[in-house]
Amino acid sequence: MSRKRKRRPRTPAAKKSPASGTAREAASQPQPAPTQRRRRADERPPAPWGNAPLAELVILGGIVSLAYGIIGGHETAIGLGVALAGLGGMEVAIREHFAGYRSHTTLLAGAVFVFTVGGLYYFAGQVLAVCLPIGAAASAVAFFLARRAFQRASGGLSYRIGGMRG
Repeated sequence: MSRKRKRRPRTPAAKKSPASGTAREAASQPQPAPTQRRRRADERPPAPWGNAPLAELVILGGIVSLAYGIIGGHETAIGLGVALAGLGGMEVAIREHFAGYRSHTTLLAGAVFVFTVGGLYYFAGQVLAVCLPIGAAASAVAFFLARRAFQRASGGLSYRIGGMRG
């Protein structure tokens, strides 16, 4: 397996100005200011859709549906509420984990376990004694991969909790 080399960005001194032919004049010209500010390490990663509180609204909808289902005795509303609240929470956890902000390795591996066991049990019709070991194996693989992804995103840290880093 061959490893690809990263290309280095060209320095301003190496570029030639189209108007003048010298690199020195091109380096003396002011560079445009970057339009995005850099995110500090203790800031949450921004949502891809901007400042709209979409994940929070999905969680709120899940809580409302869950309360409606519990009070009214509707099993479908309870399931919908749990699914919506879980979806909103998982979105935030995935975004924070892969941006290197907080490690959610165990949560992501647990979600893989639940989805694997549920899929095998309900959709493939397997018995629970077969589903559980397969789900545990899938969860262990997901734990390892999620941990490695967080280490790459956070600059080598294996966890980041509040002020603690390790």
